Amino acid sequence: MSGPHELSALSPVSADTGDGGNLEAGVALCLSGGSITAAALAVAWPDLDFAGGASAPGFEELVVKRVRRLARTTVDARSILGGILRPKSTIGDAVTEAYRKHLVGNATLQQLPDRPRFVMNATNLQTGSLWRFSKPYMADYRIGVYPHPRIDLAVAVAASSAFPSLLSPVRLSLDPRGFADDERGPLHMPPYTTDVMLSDGGVYDNLGLETAWKRYRTILVSDGGGQMAPAPKPGTNWLQQAQRVQSVTDNQVRSLRKRQTIAGFARGDRDGTYWGIRSDIENYAPPAGGVLPCPQERTMVLARTPTRLRTMPDELQERLTNWGYAICDAAMRTHVVRDDPAVAPAFPYPKRGVG
Repeated sequence: MSGPHELSALSPVSADTGDGGNLEAGVALCLSGGSITAAALAVAWPDLDFAGGASAPGFEELVVKRVRRLARTTVDARSILGGILRPKSTIGDAVTEAYRKHLVGNATLQQLPDRPRFVMNATNLQTGSLWRFSKPYMADYRIGVYPHPRIDLAVAVAASSAFPSLLSPVRLSLDPRGFADDERGPLHMPPYTTDVMLSDGGVYDNLGLETAWKRYRTILVSDGGGQMAPAPKPGTNWLQQAQRVQSVTDNQVRSLRKRQTIAGFARGDRDGTYWGIRSDIENYAPPAGGVLPCPQERTMVLARTPTRLRTMPDELQERLTNWGYAICDAAMRTHVVRDDPAVAPAFPYPKRGVG
């Protein structure tokens, strides 16, 4: 797996302050690359014990190694080729099989922990709305609520990370009788209830904020998304123009959501913090202790890593992980756990730094 999304384990994590803001009582709303990492964490959660502090025994073996195993595998190109060459299979099917093989096995949504609640967001291409996968239910408010879905976790992750238009759509074939009778939307009819077509959750909400912002007080946002690069001579044919216009639209929506989120924190509308792959660590000032050494000229090199599901060298994996760890630590100690007397910890991979 290659690309800035590797930083984003939970994007965002939303903790319900009705239970003290404890992660165990919260909800992890994930999309795109964040769903990949969150799925690995969700599968391992029952075997992790955070009671002794922030570090759980077995985390390296059960979560980190699982994600890094996938990061050593090229998924996108192989899936595209497989979907083309196998007439009875789609690209989405091939991506799902890769996640099943390298990431989550045969786990289903019903095997996820009850707390915290893991939610994988996708975009319903038919309704233009958010489609949410979770253990209690999956739903699109324009169609309805489907309680206790027996969907493979690999399918949910594939839908959430189905980058348009190369890896999407991911199709769900559903029994319409599975929808709750008392929670039906205006589009509760075939084919919306029988043949669902899903794409990357970032198409609808590239920070995964909508559901969290409506329901929770404490919001932690981890933004590993890419950014549109300048193009001094954009292409003039219809395909290149369409792609460029789509990039401009996505970039502006992402920027708007980011500004609104940070403004909401500043006004006191919500508690929490934002950190991103393009953040400057010097803009954070923890009351206790300093920050890890992350010169912006080096972290911006990491931020330009292409967003791909392809083999990534171990050295780059470790530098990206160090950067994600450092900026998360700085943001959390500046805005959330301000009374923590601990100084900034060491990098997970001290010999690598950030480049």
